[in-house]
Amino acid sequence: MTQPAWLVGIDLQRVFGDPTSPWCAPRYGAAAARVARLAPAFRERTVLTRFVAPERPEGAWAPYYEEFPWALVGDEDPLYALTDEVAGLPARTVTAPTFGKWAELLPVVGESPRLVITGVATDCCVISTVLAAADAGASVTVVTDACAGSTDANHAKALDVMALYGPLVRLTTTEALLEELAH
Repeated sequence: MTQPAWLVGIDLQRVFGDPTSPWCAPRYGAAAARVARLAPAFRERTVLTRFVAPERPEGAWAPYYEEFPWALVGDEDPLYALTDEVAGLPARTVTAPTFGKWAELLPVVGESPRLVITGVATDCCVISTVLAAADAGASVTVVTDACAGSTDANHAKALDVMALYGPLVRLTTTEALLEELAH
């Protein structure tokens, strides 16, 4: 019997959804709405991740935050809050100061899980999480229209890269996934 899948919403936060934010993913609203639409099919098997700034950036993160000093706020800052579309979902939340969230997801989802990945930004935190999870043996499905990139072009490029990892990584749409789950 195949184990049930986990829905993972990557970094569905104000910093990526607010149109005035320098890190806004332009199609954030549509992606977040699709995540909320998918969530009831996964119930308690939903995990939301949050990207936050480290207390003291080290290594390559030091020059990164020199470029984005406005983002060096505590993880309780409203900038890093989940957006209204997903904040009320019955989900576990994991937080990390890294693009990829696989290390934080592993204790929740277990070894070799089935993951359905959504969120932002496709070309940053999503791809970083997807490739690490697939490399560790997770079966990964990326819901392409429930993800949003920093730009449409970068979203498409990231999906192209993830498609190269088949059959470890599979791409689908919200409608196709809901149809699959209904049968």
